[in-house]
Order: sequence, then C-alpha cells, then structure tokens
Amino acid sequence: MISILLVVIYVAFISLGLPDSILGSAWPSMYQDLHVSFSSAGMISMIIAGGTIVSSLVSDRMLRKFSTGIITTVSVAITAVALLGFSFSNSFWQLCLWSIPYGLGAGSVDAALNNFVALHYKSRHMSWLHCFWGVGATLGPYIMGLCLTNGLKWNSGYQTIGVIQIILVIFLFISLPLWKVKHIDKENEVVEAKGLNFRETVKLPGAKPILIAFFSYSALEATAGLWASSFMVLYKGIDAVTAAKWAALFYLGITVGRFLAGFVTGKLGNKKMIRLGQAIAFLGTIMMLLPLGNLGALFGLILIGLGCAPIYPSLLHETPDNFGADKSQSIMGMQMACAYIGTTIMAPLFGVIAEKISISVYPFYLMIFTVLMFVMVERVNKLHGR
Repeated sequence: MISILLVVIYVAFISLGLPDSILGSAWPSMYQDLHVSFSSAGMISMIIAGGTIVSSLVSDRMLRKFSTGIITTVSVAITAVALLGFSFSNSFWQLCLWSIPYGLGAGSVDAALNNFVALHYKSRHMSWLHCFWGVGATLGPYIMGLCLTNGLKWNSGYQTIGVIQIILVIFLFISLPLWKVKHIDKENEVVEAKGLNFRETVKLPGAKPILIAFFSYSALEATAGLWASSFMVLYKGIDAVTAAKWAALFYLGITVGRFLAGFVTGKLGNKKMIRLGQAIAFLGTIMMLLPLGNLGALFGLILIGLGCAPIYPSLLHETPDNFGADKSQSIMGMQMACAYIGTTIMAPLFGVIAEKISISVYPFYLMIFTVLMFVMVERVNKLHGR
C-alpha cells in the first residue's frame, strides 16, 4: 500500500511541474495575439506567484481541517480549471483573472506534499520527488512546443496540459483511501500537529535563518535559470541558439543531480548533502568568474545546477528534525512562501541590476546568495546540533 501511495505522490509532483514552465515557452506567441508588450508576462507571473505565496502560508490551517490527499486532489483540480481558463482566454485581463486560481492551486499542495514526505519517507524519496517535478517542468514546454510546431495556437497547448491535469485529478481522487495508511517508511511516530500562528512560528529557534536560507536558495536557482542565456549572449558573445541550449543544461543538471542524490543521501545524510551541494554551486560561480573561456562558463553553469540539486530536497526533509514533527507543517508553509518570494523578487531584480550596471555581475550575484544560504543553514545546524 505504501509503495502505491508513493507512486501517487510521484505523479502529483509531475502535475506540480507541468504548469510551472509553460508560460515562458508560450509567451512569444501569446503576447502578439493578445496585443500586449513582451514584458507583460511579468504581471501574470507575479499574480501566479502571489497566489502561491498566500496558499503556502494558509496550508497549515487547511491541513488541520483536511487530509493531505484531499488538499492535493482539490489543488490539482483548481490548477486544471485555471489552465483550461487560460486556453479559452482571448484577452490579457482574462489571463490575469485565471492566474489567481493558477497560483492558489500550487502553494498548498506543494507545502502539504513536502511535509508529508518529510514526515513519512526517507530522504532519498524527497530527492526523487523533486526530480519528478523536473520531469513535469520539462514536459510542459515540450507539449507546448509540439502544439505550436504542428500549426496549433498556444491555447491548444494550455488545453492539452489542462486535460492531462484533469486525468491526474481523477487518478488522485481514486487514490484518496491510500492516504489513510498508518504504516510509515521512516519508522518514527508522527505526533499530532500543533497549529502555530505567524509570530509563534517565526519565534521557533532557527526559524528566521532557515527562512532566509530558503529565500536565498530560490533566488539562486531562479536567477541562474532565468538569466543564464542572456549572460552567455551579452557577455560571452555566444549565439542565441547555442546559449539557449546551454542554459537548458542548468535544469538538466538539477534534474539529473536529484536523481543521483537519491542514491547517496541515505548514506551521507541531509546535512552533508546540503553542504556538498553548496560547495559545488560555489565552485560553479568561481568557474564562471575565472578567465576560462566559454566552456568554463558552461561547466560553471552546469556545476551550479548540480549543486542546487540536493539542497532544496534535503532542506525540506530536515524540517521535522529541526523543528519537531508536530510543528513541521507550520514552518513548512512559511519555508515554501519564502522560497516563492525569493523567486518572485530576486530574479527580476537582477534584470534591473544588469541593465543599470552590467550583466557581467551575474556570477557575483549568484555567489552572494550561495554564501548567504550557507551561513544561514550553518546557523540552524549550530542551534539544533547534530
């Protein structure tokens, strides 16, 4: 029963990744049809992110009323409806309207599933689950690309992914009885959750530094992915097609790295995996700064992706150990919210910095968040010991 439930959770993580990356791949076709500026995608992205932050913060309260299975099923259903809403939209304001449920559907299920896996499964599963998110995030643009290259409009891409999400909702609904299984793989008793408000959660020992660490990690990952291609073109002088392919290797590094991390996390433990990832990411930023030519920049970017791979899943899996199983859901929702804030604010902020100063500061910007994350995580480790 537990293995079947794990398959269900893997499928749910694919459904999480599917909608996350399709706006960027579809937008070059969308903005022309909608007669809006290219930069208008930022408005849609921020509305989605805002909804995700809100639903992450209220996830603890929702999970005290409903089970993880119900939250997951309903959240995926909301996302499916939003995707279909996108497919039927023919104006920018309609997309903005549908962006609200689009974001709200993602935050609760993300926080709920991450906490469920942290409580009930070993650390290797957290790495593999986020690898499956990468599979979904890769499939989304691929499906959109297939629709566009076969003469269909972007609406068809959203409609196709919306239908896939509906099929996943049916699958999740059928699997609801599995979530009642009492046996757990992690072999530790799950204590009844304590509902903490915002102030109580922030006052937990180590809460502030871990929230800054999640903010820093997401700022690192989002900035590295968003501006890699521009850095290669504008600073390294690489042609746009090659730069786009090289930038994709960053995400490939994360996905492959998380798959491989699942095999070694059990032996090394979360803390060592986080430090290893931070060291590899830092080495990647150094390589991008050194005068090693275009290949040095490429390998540096791949190393940053590989370094990012184990950090996020391992940080999430450490939550019950750092703060207690009874308080993990309260802090988990805030961790997810801070991660989304880092993604929403710091990646676009670098665009402003690059425009006002120079895109050559890209590796320095990534290094700042790598070091800040390391300092904050070590502060938490010092507070909670081994």
